[in-house]
Amino acid sequence: MADEGDLPVVTFGNLMSEGITLSRRGQHDKALGCFNDALKLRAGDKHCLITRSRCFLKLGDTENSLKDAEASLQIDKTFSEGLYQKAETLYAMGDFEFALVFYHRGRRLRPDLHKFQLGINKAEEAIINCIGNPSSVKLESKQELCFVSRQAESKKDKQKQQNKPTKDQKQMKKKSPKTEQQLLGALYADKAFLEKLLKDKDLMNSSTRQGIKVMDLVLDGISYLNHRRDFWQQQKPMYARAYERKALRQGRAQDKKQKPSDMIRSIAKNMEDIELSLARGSAEESCRRAERMLKWVQGCSEDEVPNKNELIGNLHSCIGNAQLAMGQMEAALRSHKMDLDCSRQNALTDSVSRALDNIGHVYARLGKFQQAINTWEEKIPLAQSSLEKAWLFHEIGRCYLELDKAEVAQDYGQKSLQSADEEGDVEWQLHATVLVAQAQVKLKDYPSAILTFERALEKARLVPSEAAQNAIIA
Repeated sequence: MADEGDLPVVTFGNLMSEGITLSRRGQHDKALGCFNDALKLRAGDKHCLITRSRCFLKLGDTENSLKDAEASLQIDKTFSEGLYQKAETLYAMGDFEFALVFYHRGRRLRPDLHKFQLGINKAEEAIINCIGNPSSVKLESKQELCFVSRQAESKKDKQKQQNKPTKDQKQMKKKSPKTEQQLLGALYADKAFLEKLLKDKDLMNSSTRQGIKVMDLVLDGISYLNHRRDFWQQQKPMYARAYERKALRQGRAQDKKQKPSDMIRSIAKNMEDIELSLARGSAEESCRRAERMLKWVQGCSEDEVPNKNELIGNLHSCIGNAQLAMGQMEAALRSHKMDLDCSRQNALTDSVSRALDNIGHVYARLGKFQQAINTWEEKIPLAQSSLEKAWLFHEIGRCYLELDKAEVAQDYGQKSLQSADEEGDVEWQLHATVLVAQAQVKLKDYPSAILTFERALEKARLVPSEAAQNAIIA
């Protein structure tokens, strides 16, 4: 017999790696078993919960996918992967408005992750398909946003209605048969058949061999088809133009009373269009829009435009970002410096922090690493979270590495890692660990570098990132 010491040791990391590998191969059921076992070893691990949530989503189990995403956010409300996974699950459920809110929350927290902007784009397009304009969705509330998905509400309604089939039948008649036939396609015949079965009282009162009421099974089938119908109607609605005409008539009726709020909505919509143009790769269009809006705002009084000075600074920032995307480095630097001057004159701390961040990025792109370091070091006291400090220390460390100051680069890498550990962000733990290892290589401390790269490889498997794993192994 083999000694106990010869038996393979099952660890949390091994189970996570195995689960991720199985999931990539499409063996989601087996992967789910690995994630379940991993959570038994480390209950409440937010990264494992999110990985399992992705697995549930691939299996089509949106309910459990949403539960795991929400559980990760209960552990850490600022967990970006949790926000993204919740948004993705809500989108898959057809809750486009709620998904849009969480995509926006994630982008505000992690503007460096483009997947949040892509999520915003697809959610907005789905909403536009449904109602014509997403401007009615509030995204700027400073209070905690807490929502219950419409699916959860519909389940409660369904439970209440299961004992009242006559009401269900009445509700079904409200939908046009032609509309349902177009939306359901071949499934319309199945729905019509199930509705006919409801009229057979004797059959509805009977039960299966397992003791399940036939009426419950029929209602479940009709409910599922109704959900599919509603989802497809959201994706390709038939009455969007009628809705727009109605909204236009209501807008004309309210007329003068709504002018102040109309101004605010118009500004918010224009700013959103500027950001979306840049996110979609249309930097020139984004720049033109921002310059046109800046000229208009500068010609308005402070009474006409709320927070005029803050808006002017924000527009300089948008112009600078667009110029940077077009490769106009010197012009981008001037725009971001104008944002900084405007923000300092009006004592706007958050805007000062944003401007310093952008100026540092332009200097780094120009290869002026010492100027970038000086700018970012000025920003350090303004950093509001451990996550912000993690990437700020990392960027400063990278600049010191470029200047062949490996010892200082290593120190900043350690600071970045400490901040990433405080935040519990595996992705930034990975970046910081790689920076420390690269600095150790430059210092010719090869044994330490090998150990640090091995730790980085473990982080890369947890993220997971194949590109990072291959780079580290190489």
